[in-house]
Amino acid sequence: MAEQKTLSIVKPDAVGKSNIGKILARLEEGGLRIVQARLVYMDRPMAEKFYAEHAERPFFASLIEFMTSGPSMIMVLSGEDAIAHNRQLMGATDPAKADPGTIRADFAESIERNAVHGSDSPEAAEREIGFFFPAS
Repeated sequence: MAEQKTLSIVKPDAVGKSNIGKILARLEEGGLRIVQARLVYMDRPMAEKFYAEHAERPFFASLIEFMTSGPSMIMVLSGEDAIAHNRQLMGATDPAKADPGTIRADFAESIERNAVHGSDSPEAAEREIGFFFPAS
Protein backbone atom coordinates (compact mmCIF):
# COMPACT_ATOMS: atom_id res chain seq x y z
CA MET A 1 0.00 0.00 0.00
CA ALA A 2 1.04 3.60 -0.55
CA GLU A 3 1.69 6.42 1.91
CA GLN A 4 -1.58 8.26 2.47
CA LYS A 5 -3.04 11.09 4.54
CA THR A 6 -6.34 11.14 6.38
CA LEU A 7 -8.22 13.47 8.68
CA SER A 8 -8.90 12.44 12.25
CA ILE A 9 -10.96 14.26 14.86
CA VAL A 10 -10.96 13.64 18.60
CA LYS A 11 -14.50 14.80 19.30
CA PRO A 12 -15.76 16.96 22.20
CA ASP A 13 -16.79 13.98 24.36
CA ALA A 14 -13.28 12.51 24.35
CA VAL A 15 -11.61 15.93 24.70
CA GLY A 16 -13.85 16.73 27.67
CA LYS A 17 -12.80 13.50 29.39
CA SER A 18 -9.09 14.33 28.91
CA ASN A 19 -8.57 11.44 26.50
CA ILE A 20 -6.68 13.32 23.75
CA GLY A 21 -3.28 11.98 24.84
CA LYS A 22 -4.52 8.41 25.19
CA ILE A 23 -6.12 8.47 21.75
CA LEU A 24 -3.07 10.09 20.11
CA ALA A 25 -0.88 7.42 21.69
CA ARG A 26 -3.11 4.70 20.18
CA LEU A 27 -2.81 6.28 16.74
CA GLU A 28 0.97 6.61 16.98
CA GLU A 29 1.44 3.14 18.48
CA GLY A 30 -0.75 1.88 15.64
CA GLY A 31 1.76 3.17 13.09
CA LEU A 32 0.22 6.51 12.08
CA ARG A 33 2.10 9.81 12.27
CA ILE A 34 0.48 13.09 13.28
CA VAL A 35 1.69 15.61 10.69
CA GLN A 36 -0.64 18.52 11.56
CA ALA A 37 -2.89 19.19 14.52
CA ARG A 38 -4.88 21.95 16.14
CA LEU A 39 -7.56 22.38 18.77
CA VAL A 40 -10.75 23.76 17.20
CA TYR A 41 -13.91 25.14 18.76
CA MET A 42 -16.41 24.61 15.94
CA ASP A 43 -19.19 27.16 15.78
CA ARG A 44 -22.54 26.26 14.24
CA PRO A 45 -21.77 27.55 10.71
CA MET A 46 -18.45 25.66 10.61
CA ALA A 47 -20.01 22.42 11.87
CA GLU A 48 -22.95 22.71 9.46
CA LYS A 49 -20.59 23.25 6.54
CA PHE A 50 -18.30 20.37 7.50
CA TYR A 51 -21.21 17.94 7.98
CA ALA A 52 -23.34 19.31 5.09
CA GLU A 53 -23.57 15.87 3.46
CA HIS A 54 -25.70 14.78 6.45
CA ALA A 55 -28.02 17.81 6.43
CA GLU A 56 -31.10 15.79 5.46
CA ARG A 57 -30.48 12.97 7.93
CA PRO A 58 -32.50 12.76 11.15
CA PHE A 59 -29.41 12.98 13.37
CA PHE A 60 -28.05 16.21 11.80
CA ALA A 61 -29.33 18.62 14.47
CA SER A 62 -27.99 16.52 17.36
CA LEU A 63 -24.67 16.04 15.52
CA ILE A 64 -24.24 19.81 15.14
CA GLU A 65 -25.23 20.39 18.77
CA PHE A 66 -22.68 17.81 19.90
CA MET A 67 -19.82 18.99 17.68
CA THR A 68 -20.28 22.59 18.90
CA SER A 69 -20.48 21.58 22.59
CA GLY A 70 -16.72 21.84 23.17
CA PRO A 71 -13.33 21.74 21.50
CA SER A 72 -12.17 19.02 19.10
CA MET A 73 -8.60 18.01 18.28
CA ILE A 74 -8.31 18.02 14.49
CA MET A 75 -5.37 16.13 12.96
CA VAL A 76 -3.86 15.05 9.69
CA LEU A 77 -2.48 11.56 9.99
CA SER A 78 -0.01 10.01 7.61
CA GLY A 79 1.01 6.42 7.07
CA GLU A 80 0.74 3.39 4.86
CA ASP A 81 -2.93 2.95 3.86
CA ALA A 82 -3.74 5.58 6.53
CA ILE A 83 -7.47 5.85 5.81
CA ALA A 84 -8.25 2.17 6.30
CA HIS A 85 -5.70 1.83 9.08
CA ASN A 86 -7.19 4.73 11.05
CA ARG A 87 -10.69 3.34 10.61
CA GLN A 88 -9.51 -0.04 11.89
CA LEU A 89 -7.95 1.59 14.97
CA MET A 90 -11.17 3.59 15.58
CA GLY A 91 -13.52 0.61 15.44
CA ALA A 92 -17.18 0.51 14.48
CA THR A 93 -19.22 3.73 14.67
CA ASP A 94 -21.40 2.12 17.34
CA PRO A 95 -19.06 1.44 20.27
CA ALA A 96 -21.29 -1.47 21.34
CA LYS A 97 -20.30 -3.16 18.06
CA ALA A 98 -16.64 -2.06 18.07
CA ASP A 99 -13.97 -4.70 18.54
CA PRO A 100 -12.34 -4.76 21.98
CA GLY A 101 -9.22 -2.63 22.12
CA THR A 102 -10.38 -0.16 19.46
CA ILE A 103 -10.60 3.54 20.28
CA ARG A 104 -14.40 3.61 20.18
CA ALA A 105 -14.76 0.44 22.26
CA ASP A 106 -12.56 2.00 24.94
CA PHE A 107 -13.47 5.71 24.84
CA ALA A 108 -16.89 6.24 23.18
CA GLU A 109 -20.14 6.72 25.08
CA SER A 110 -22.65 5.94 22.33
CA ILE A 111 -23.19 5.87 18.58
CA GLU A 112 -23.66 9.67 18.67
CA ARG A 113 -20.89 10.42 21.18
CA ASN A 114 -18.38 8.11 19.57
CA ALA A 115 -15.09 9.86 20.51
CA VAL A 116 -13.47 10.09 17.06
CA HIS A 117 -14.01 10.76 13.38
CA GLY A 118 -11.92 9.53 10.46
CA SER A 119 -12.16 10.10 6.72
CA ASP A 120 -13.79 7.17 4.91
CA SER A 121 -12.25 7.56 1.43
CA PRO A 122 -9.41 9.32 -0.37
CA GLU A 123 -11.89 11.88 -1.71
CA ALA A 124 -13.29 12.57 1.76
CA ALA A 125 -9.78 12.82 3.21
CA GLU A 126 -8.76 15.40 0.62
CA ARG A 127 -11.92 17.46 1.19
CA GLU A 128 -11.78 17.22 4.98
CA ILE A 129 -8.06 18.02 5.24
CA GLY A 130 -8.60 21.02 2.96
CA PHE A 131 -11.50 22.19 5.13
CA PHE A 132 -9.47 22.37 8.34
CA PHE A 133 -5.98 22.88 6.91
CA PRO A 134 -6.49 24.91 3.70
CA ALA A 135 -2.76 25.59 3.24
CA SER A 136 -2.01 21.83 3.05
